[in-house]
Amino acid sequence: MSRKTARNRMNPQQADSQRQTAPEGKRDPRWGFLIGTAATVLLVVLAGKLLFTGKATQPSPSADSASPAALASGHSPTLGDPAAAVHIVEFIDPACETCALFYPYVKQMLADNPGRIRLSMRHVPFHQGAEFVVRLLEASRAQDRYWQTLEALLATQAQWAPNHTVQPDLVRAAIAGVGLDIERLEADMNAPEVGSRMQRDIDDARVLKVTATPGFFVNGRPLSSFGLQQLQGLVNEELRSAAAPSN
Repeated sequence: MSRKTARNRMNPQQADSQRQTAPEGKRDPRWGFLIGTAATVLLVVLAGKLLFTGKATQPSPSADSASPAALASGHSPTLGDPAAAVHIVEFIDPACETCALFYPYVKQMLADNPGRIRLSMRHVPFHQGAEFVVRLLEASRAQDRYWQTLEALLATQAQWAPNHTVQPDLVRAAIAGVGLDIERLEADMNAPEVGSRMQRDIDDARVLKVTATPGFFVNGRPLSSFGLQQLQGLVNEELRSAAAPSN
């Protein structure tokens, strides 16, 4: 899957480039401050609107592409009861800003419905340098530290992925408190099983037409359009369906 064709759902660099078009040295410095402040506020508003209303520029996976074989996630990290009635499969790029924004909400869904929802993570390294982080996450599973490592990385993403570009040395610093054996971790990153799991996720994402992250499937169903409300609505629909008495 070409990383160059997978664009971000949010692109703060666009606003930055527009600020840089203003001529330098011909305006009061206070004017520059006001412009920068206004742009920052606009980005926050747009990010919130995207998160909750789903006005994304990227297409959601199409309903007719949800192949059961491609969604099989037995090799993937899973959180929640394996027998849960609702299964969320998320395609995630650890360097994706929107993924970091969504993660606390998805985790809260599991906490609000104990035993009823499980979450499986599939990795797609769309951002520059993200393959390093995916390898690290996959290798952390050998030390039973996947979820701790993922949460540490998402919480500090802005520090180790400035301008959407992964900085490996900063990634190592971000996971210093997780309790990993770093020497073992770096050796495991090159293990054949790590490479095979990564490739399977990439191949399955291609089959499912996942071109942006996060990409969600709920009991095999993709979102009709992207957004937190859409995800919550689909999860609630599946929860109600599972609770309805069978005839």
